[in-house]
Amino acid sequence: MTEGLIDNTGASVTVELDIADPISSYTVSLADGPPVGRADFIDSPGAADRIFFHTEVDQEFGGRGLAGLLVRAALADSISKNLTVVPVCPLFARHLRTHGDEFVANGGVFRVPTPTDIALVTRATRRGA
Repeated sequence: MTEGLIDNTGASVTVELDIADPISSYTVSLADGPPVGRADFIDSPGAADRIFFHTEVDQEFGGRGLAGLLVRAALADSISKNLTVVPVCPLFARHLRTHGDEFVANGGVFRVPTPTDIALVTRATRRGA
């Protein structure tokens, strides 16, 4: 999906989209290696909402800026697909608090999570477990 990214060490990084049911993910990998991080989401049924609820990078790869690359790639893809981002994940929420104006200026849309969004995530994570 997204190639040509470089982490804080200068290593080549790729972000890919992994669609599944009920939980999909954007994954981040170094060069041609396996994924070392992920941003999990659910697409809200009947709405153009992408609910991001969990992001993690393997501890051994911390400090390389991979989570930030992952978030930015996921948000850019959401813009290209005309999806409204719903940041349940604290990392996405923090990024949008800081860079929300830039995200909106680039065509992005986001909104505050509702109890219905939280319930949807809870059902999906129980079902996916």
